[in-house]
Amino acid sequence: MSDKKNSTEKSPTHFDYDAIIIGTGPGGEGAAMNLSKQHKSVAIIERYEQVGGGCTHWGTIPSKALRQSVSQLIEYNSNPLFNASTHAKQLTFQDILKHASAVISKQVNLRSGFYNRNGVEHYLGEASFVDLHTVRVLKKDGSIEQITAKQIVIATGSRPYHPSDIDFNHPRIYDSDSILQLAHAPRHVIIYGAGVIGSEYASIFRGLGVKVDLINTRDRLLSFLDDEMSDSLSYHLWNNGVVIRHGEQIERVEALDDAVIVHLESGKKMKTDCLLWANGRTGNTANLELDAAGLKADGRGQLKVNSSYQTEVESIYAVGDVIGYPSLASAAFDQGRICANAMINGQNNTKLIADIPTGIYTIPEISSVGKTEQELTEAKIPYEVGRAQFKHLARAQISNNLVGSLKILFHRETKEILGIHCFGENAAEIIHIGQAIMQQENGGNTIEYFVETTFNYPTMAEAFRVAALNGLNRLF
Repeated sequence: MSDKKNSTEKSPTHFDYDAIIIGTGPGGEGAAMNLSKQHKSVAIIERYEQVGGGCTHWGTIPSKALRQSVSQLIEYNSNPLFNASTHAKQLTFQDILKHASAVISKQVNLRSGFYNRNGVEHYLGEASFVDLHTVRVLKKDGSIEQITAKQIVIATGSRPYHPSDIDFNHPRIYDSDSILQLAHAPRHVIIYGAGVIGSEYASIFRGLGVKVDLINTRDRLLSFLDDEMSDSLSYHLWNNGVVIRHGEQIERVEALDDAVIVHLESGKKMKTDCLLWANGRTGNTANLELDAAGLKADGRGQLKVNSSYQTEVESIYAVGDVIGYPSLASAAFDQGRICANAMINGQNNTKLIADIPTGIYTIPEISSVGKTEQELTEAKIPYEVGRAQFKHLARAQISNNLVGSLKILFHRETKEILGIHCFGENAAEIIHIGQAIMQQENGGNTIEYFVETTFNYPTMAEAFRVAALNGLNRLF
C-alpha cells in the first residue's frame, strides 16, 4: 500500500514499548510471540478478563469442544457394543458446555504462560487510540492509563453482526457468541445463516436430539466448497432430520416470553424455542477511535492492509478477522508472525501459503485444500478424479466411522495434485497428509507419491493410496 499517512503531531522521543498489540487472539499472539523472541519490548491489551480472544472463549475452541462431545455421544448411541442392552444416552446443551469450559480453562492457562515466559506486559481494559503512537486503556475500575509504542498491531478480531431490529437481549434470541450462555434446554432451534458457524451448530443441536431448522440465505449449503462436499453435507444433515430452507430471508422476528416467531420474506412463519442468529460478522473496530490515528474502517468494520499487514498508517498494522479473508484462526496466527517480521525488518519476505486448508467441524467434518472441480473446469485445466470411500477402509470399519470419502483432483498429464477434499470423521486431520505433498517443489507434488509410499495399516491415511489408485486407473 502506498502513500502512507504520517501524523501531524510530533512523535515522542521515547516510547514505553517497541510494540503494542491490541487483542490476544491467534493474530495478536502470533505477533507478540515473534516480536518478544526477537528481543522487542511488547505490551498486549485485552478487554476480556482472560487472554485468548474470541477464538478461545466464544468461537473456535468452545464450538469444537461442543462438537466433539456430541460426536462421541452419537458414536456411543450408534455402537451396538454399548447400546445393545441399554437405553440411548441423553445429554443437554448445558451438559456438554461443561466439557467446553474445561478446555477453555486449559487453553487460557497455556496461553497466559506463553506471554509470561516471554516477558510480554499485559494490560486489562478497553483500548482506544489517542494518536498513532499512543493508546488509552480504560480499565474495569474506570481508571485510565496511556501507553506509547513505536509500532502498534490491531488484532481485535470480529463479533457477530447484529441487525438493529433484532432484540439480542431477549432470553430466546442468541448469536454465535452468546449461545454459550444458553440457560434452557430447547426442543426446537431455528438457525439463521447456513455458513460455517450455522452448519456446525446445526450438527451440534441435531446430535443432541433437538429439532433444527437451518435457514440458508443462498441457494446451496457452503457454496465455496467443492459441490460434492456441499451435497454430502446437505444430504447428511437432511438424513439426520435437519430441515434446510434455501434461498430464504428473515423479514422480521417476533419475540414472545416463551418463544420466538420468525417471519420469512417468502411468507412462511415458524415458531421456535430458540433463535440462533449466525448470519455475518463485523470487525471489532467501533470503539478504537481510529480517527485519532488517521485510520478508517470499511462498512464491515474491517481494515485494509498491504502484503506486510501494514495499514495506511505506516506505524500501524492489522491481522486476523479484523482484516477479513480468510478469517481463520490458523491463518491469523501466521499473519501475526509474518507481520512481526515485517515490523522488524521493514519489509516482508514471507507470505501465507497459497493453499490454506479449511476445516469445517460439522458432524461429520469437512476439510479441503486447493482447487475445486468447478474452479478447474472453469479454468479449462485437464484434471482427473481419484476417490476413496471410507466404508471400504479397514480402519473405518474397525472404528465404525463409515460415512465419508476422500477425493483427490490431479492434472491428467503432469499428475500434479490440484485439490483434495475430504468428508468424514477426522477430515481436518486427514487433509494435512495431502497438503504436505502439495507443498513439495521440483516435481515432488504428484499423485504417484501415494502409490509409491507405504502407509501404516490399518489407518485412515490409507484413503490417499486408495484414491490415488482409483484416479490413476482412469487415465488412458
